[in-house]
Amino acid sequence: MLYREMGQTGEKVSILGFGCMRLPIKGSYDQIDVERSSELLDHALNQGINYLDTAYPYHGRGTSQGGASELFLGEYFAGNSRRDEVYLATKSPTWLLEEEGDLDRFLDEQLKRLQTDCIDFYLLHSIKERQWFDLEDLGVLEFLDRATSDGRIKYTGFSTHDTTSFFKEVVDSYQWDMCQIQYNYLDEDIQAGKEGLQYAASKGVGVVIMEPLKGGVLANHVPVEVQKIWDESQFERKPAEWALRYLWDIPEISVVLSGMNTIAQLQENLNTAENGLPNSMASEEKQIMEEVKKVYMGKIAVECSACGYCMPCPSGINIPQCFSYLNQAEMLEEYSEVKSQYYFMLKETEMAGNCLECGLCEEICSQHLPIREKLKEVAGKMGN
Repeated sequence: MLYREMGQTGEKVSILGFGCMRLPIKGSYDQIDVERSSELLDHALNQGINYLDTAYPYHGRGTSQGGASELFLGEYFAGNSRRDEVYLATKSPTWLLEEEGDLDRFLDEQLKRLQTDCIDFYLLHSIKERQWFDLEDLGVLEFLDRATSDGRIKYTGFSTHDTTSFFKEVVDSYQWDMCQIQYNYLDEDIQAGKEGLQYAASKGVGVVIMEPLKGGVLANHVPVEVQKIWDESQFERKPAEWALRYLWDIPEISVVLSGMNTIAQLQENLNTAENGLPNSMASEEKQIMEEVKKVYMGKIAVECSACGYCMPCPSGINIPQCFSYLNQAEMLEEYSEVKSQYYFMLKETEMAGNCLECGLCEEICSQHLPIREKLKEVAGKMGN
């Protein structure tokens, strides 16, 4: 495993981080398959991964009670002696903060759930411009000072899906240790983007990448035109390897997160990480990536990263999955097979045609997508 420094902290973190948002489950999202997830973590740690990322709501039921991901990690490390081998990152549920006391209350709850005395990297989760001043009024920055001083957290950070200008404003607001942004070869000009990434790094802030495969789309639903480019190149690589190598080529990036839920996925990414050196891609490889980007940008119907912030839908629609099927169909230019999967995999209540156009999803969408309009498109093309 290769390691890089996390900003100016001096900590050496594995370039491949384990994202605990999509652990193996038994049935519903809030029921983690403990045996399979433990096996994955055992293998990851044995191979040198030392950065684990979770958050208060991961593997939750969409309520204010939090999720099972933190609880699972707490039990996992309580059952062995490996806690000191890793950097544990989790996030404060900023959308649930209503009064000053909530800051400490949630942190203390998370410490208890994780069964640890100190969280290595504690992030303000998915902050937005419209809520930032409210958080400042609650004393969130003073809280971070207090929590680091008393030892409950070691390093501070934030994640966001908002604009580049807002991202830079937040970077300048505090002496952050790290930040987490969505970034992949198709997302260089949205959200924080390349400009934000480079700005944070110039300030000594470590950069952690989420959604490197754009919700799995870049690995699992490869258009014929893109596959042809890969096949005709002199390099024998899978689509996921191209995407990860592209990110690890960027020296300003400290960690790339991946939500791996099978040993095969984990091992494939581990193998790729062995060659994830900065500035290691040749000009021929970069040219291939540019050709691929042009093809994709002309095909994607809706740039959904499946982050899940739009869920749960009041009408019961599985919004990310509906968009996933639309993108698969558009990129593969083949609707019949995808349509069959749409009807087989989704419950009738989860289908796009159930949209009541309440607009709640658009208010919290991290990509600022016209969700209602796109759901109509899904319903029209899929038949419901």
